[in-house]
Amino acid sequence: MTQTTPPSGPTGRHAAPGRPDTPEPPDAPQRPGLPPGGARSTAAPWRALAIVLAGAFMAVLDTFIVLVAAPAIQADLHSSAADVQLILAGYQLSYALALITGARLGDRFGRKRLFMTGMALFTLSSVGCALAPGSGSLIAARLVQGLGAAAMFPQVFAVIQVLIPAARRPKAFGVLGAVIGMATMSGQLVGGLLIAADLFGTSWRPVFWVNVPVGLVTLLLAARFVPESRAPEARRLDLRGAVVLTVALSLLVVPLVEGRAYGWPLWAWLGLAASVPAFAAFGLVERRVEVRGGSPLVRLRLLRERPFAVGMTLVVLTYAGINSLFLVLSLTLQDGLGTDALGAGLVYTPFAVAFFAASLVAGRLARFGRRVLQLGALTGALGFLGTIALTLNAGATLTAWELVLTLLLVGAGNGLLVTPLLNAVLGTIRPGEVGMASGVLSTGQQIGGSVGVALVGILYYGALGGAAHHDTGAYGQALAAALVLNVALTGAISALLPLLPDAAARRA
Repeated sequence: MTQTTPPSGPTGRHAAPGRPDTPEPPDAPQRPGLPPGGARSTAAPWRALAIVLAGAFMAVLDTFIVLVAAPAIQADLHSSAADVQLILAGYQLSYALALITGARLGDRFGRKRLFMTGMALFTLSSVGCALAPGSGSLIAARLVQGLGAAAMFPQVFAVIQVLIPAARRPKAFGVLGAVIGMATMSGQLVGGLLIAADLFGTSWRPVFWVNVPVGLVTLLLAARFVPESRAPEARRLDLRGAVVLTVALSLLVVPLVEGRAYGWPLWAWLGLAASVPAFAAFGLVERRVEVRGGSPLVRLRLLRERPFAVGMTLVVLTYAGINSLFLVLSLTLQDGLGTDALGAGLVYTPFAVAFFAASLVAGRLARFGRRVLQLGALTGALGFLGTIALTLNAGATLTAWELVLTLLLVGAGNGLLVTPLLNAVLGTIRPGEVGMASGVLSTGQQIGGSVGVALVGILYYGALGGAAHHDTGAYGQALAAALVLNVALTGAISALLPLLPDAAARRA
């Protein structure tokens, strides 16, 4: 994994003056203390990281597990197509919109406190989802669930930067990448298993009940073993900036998530166009806050720093490819090849195993720097090209299991690419800005995923035309057409990687 922290110290050339970002033992008062990783090289930081990773797993899992349950939800609640879209997308929308605010609240009030608050909200809203008597209540509970995830997820990045020694952060980011990959892939499999089991005749509801015991146990463990930390420079939350950013993100993300489902109506295009001046207005608001000596939601100079700016661009491109792949592959497996939800989940399993293994290996290859990222991009591109060739050659005889070998290459490539990027983006961030940077990073992941899904939908449905379900040849051609986007994205990633500072070369 690319390690961008120079050998001069745990926080590199961006070490903040004054008080360091300080981890505390549970229930201890906030006080100046050890720099991130300074003397916490015992098992305790890894135990704390394992606990918060459970929250990251749940946040990502709930994006995908509901995809499998959608048909059962629609049949049971007599939901309209629009209701189903909001049940699926409402979580993603509130999650994306609140990530930066959640990260900054963690800086100000404590990362442990925000993680536990988010986990409690996520768990309670999961109960609301499981008990929902109708579509409206389920949509409302999903929106709250997204807010809980947004409070939890950014704290994971901050915990890594604050508790894990600099030399071990590549390994920590490798584990985080593996957890994200496993959550993404297992959503299909776990959802399929729960729907097929139909526990106590409750159909789709166990996909939400499963969050409750995990959430309660995680809360108990976090209260006992996760130390508190705050950013020393954190001040009052920039409410004006939060409002303007929420409006800007809404104008961008809502059309990207909902536009295709509604046939790209005029309001979607107007929203996308209006997001440009809205983001410009956000920049002006943040600049004024900083000039007045306040604490802006996002420090604009962060986006002007080359390592972060290039890394963020790469993250957006990478997640555009990942999310778009999941969409078209799920549609092809279930609608085109006639695979049920459980069978589709099983096809994803080798992909998940390859992603998990490569993520862990990437952490051990940090000394090779940027070359690991290039290897990941190349491996993924070979997997995509192989899948295109396979589907076009097989035609109407294509089967689900024929895709496994090329998907192994895609999974391994993504594992080598995603996890080093997380470390590369955050590796040179000063301690007081870790929460801010992690919120921006997480938002970039969501925006990249939304853009990728919107673009791949145009290619996929354009190639599919009016083909009937289970028309294997037509769905295979549509999959091949859509994967051209993934090949283009990996090409763009490879072209941009030389612009990313290579800490391995600098150390050499």
